[in-house]
Amino acid sequence: MALQSSVVCGLIFLSAVLLSWPLGKYLSRVFKEEKTWFDFLRPVEDFIYKVCRIDSKAGMNWKQYLSAIFVINAVWFILGFAILLLQGKLFLNPSGNPSMAWSLAFNSAISFVTSTNLQHYAGETGATYLSQLSVFMFLQFVSAATSLAAGIAVLRGLANKGSSDLGNFYKDFLRSLTRILLPLSIVAAVLFMLNGMPMTFKGSDTITGLQGDTIHVARGPVAAMVPIKELGANGGGFFGANDAHPFENPNYFTFILHALIVLLLPMAFIFCMGHYLNVRRFGRMVFGVMTAGFLFVTIPIIIQETKGNADISAMGIDNASGNMEGKEIRYGSFYTAFYSGINVVVPAGTATGMHDSYMPLSAVFMLIGMHVDAFYGGPGTGWLNFFIYLVIAVFLGTLMIGRTPELFGKKIAMREMQVAASVCVVQTLVPMLLAAVACYIYVHYPGGNTGLNWLSNTGPHGFTAMVYEYVSSVSGNGSAFAGLGNNTVYWNVTTAFAMLCGRFVPMAGAFMITGLLAAKKYVSPSTGTLRIDSGTFGIFLFLVILVLNVLSFLPIFMLGPLSDHVI
Repeated sequence: MALQSSVVCGLIFLSAVLLSWPLGKYLSRVFKEEKTWFDFLRPVEDFIYKVCRIDSKAGMNWKQYLSAIFVINAVWFILGFAILLLQGKLFLNPSGNPSMAWSLAFNSAISFVTSTNLQHYAGETGATYLSQLSVFMFLQFVSAATSLAAGIAVLRGLANKGSSDLGNFYKDFLRSLTRILLPLSIVAAVLFMLNGMPMTFKGSDTITGLQGDTIHVARGPVAAMVPIKELGANGGGFFGANDAHPFENPNYFTFILHALIVLLLPMAFIFCMGHYLNVRRFGRMVFGVMTAGFLFVTIPIIIQETKGNADISAMGIDNASGNMEGKEIRYGSFYTAFYSGINVVVPAGTATGMHDSYMPLSAVFMLIGMHVDAFYGGPGTGWLNFFIYLVIAVFLGTLMIGRTPELFGKKIAMREMQVAASVCVVQTLVPMLLAAVACYIYVHYPGGNTGLNWLSNTGPHGFTAMVYEYVSSVSGNGSAFAGLGNNTVYWNVTTAFAMLCGRFVPMAGAFMITGLLAAKKYVSPSTGTLRIDSGTFGIFLFLVILVLNVLSFLPIFMLGPLSDHVI
């Protein structure tokens, strides 16, 4: 059975690779403005530029490009925040869902603007159809397009020799929507609808159960929202149960489709990078490192979940199905763990099982996969995070062999290294500091957990739940341990801060490094240049990523998952 499941998961992964390869070439052609299938949309795009008074031909340096991202994201946040505060009084609310409290609306708007999609509300009861479409689905599209545009801007800066022009954000952004995200989402939505996913504006349905009781079944325009939550590595579920809900995941075909489209764009962007920079061998090295990281995270999760709990076996209970607590019975422990592995390395954060019920050691690898956020990562943003690690690895590697650090013909100096190191420090420091504050409050608050009502599990498992919340927020993942009572002012505000740091600090760091490199003179590679496309460098880079992340989180592992495992 395990062998059969391994083969199926291997075929899913291989299918994602085969689909992402031509898609990567297509992405490169789109952003190089070469001829593509969707050139018939150019008049529509030109009309949008004209109405919005945008000069799509105007180039931007890194500061202008980044400023455009910040400003437009601020506008989207204000729009989303306002609608969520008023949703109970607005139209498209057939189920009569109430408006959100200010802290929940604040958290939710930032969550979807930053492509994190951390949900401190239950989708079917916490949001109206208007909010699902005009706030959450809209923000999932624009945040994913922003991610793609940011990734392409860094590639363009590296490709340019002697120019600081990163392109035009609005042009990259609009092309990401019209040429990539919308067509793929439409295809996926049709496939989902054909397999039973609801697409209606009617309110909850009422049915009579087998015992004669009345059951209210939530439904809505689900098929419109689900494709972009997966394609854009967003992860915000229409329902609180996310992909474990039968309306978001009706059958095995939709399960496979979910897995494929989560992996599709993050993989395709790596192939796009190889074609865009004309460094295909380097692209294969990057893909190999990311795949090694994916396997490093996913295989242990599968082993832990399929092996199950030894204490249950010791009680004489059949544990052959593995750890089935909190799992979707249709998919079992193997497929659920595989899907979890995908969604911690790709920050979609969707789940077919409750992470709070996973084995303690599985949490170690979930935290690693989320915190690295560069083993595929999000479309565009995964490359930005990988780029930070790449700069550090090149700097360290060249100094070890006595050569001058160079990356794509540009010398890496102390300034670039300082920026890259600062990004890594911030990404580690933010979740640790916020978790430390949460622990202090938990210990010193009058009445402790009885007064706070934060944790359904105390001790090491409760500690892991609090740390997981912040790591998930910083990494843009959005998944959570369900045992945490997180819809409070404290958790809403602090996780919002973590999400902002996780989204914009790496982006700003990657743009700054790109700008610094762009201002330097191009130097042709020589025999003294470190080969960054070799397998040896790939192994070194993989080890650098693991050392930077695993060692920094070792105290967390000891206090949380490892202690939970021993106890």
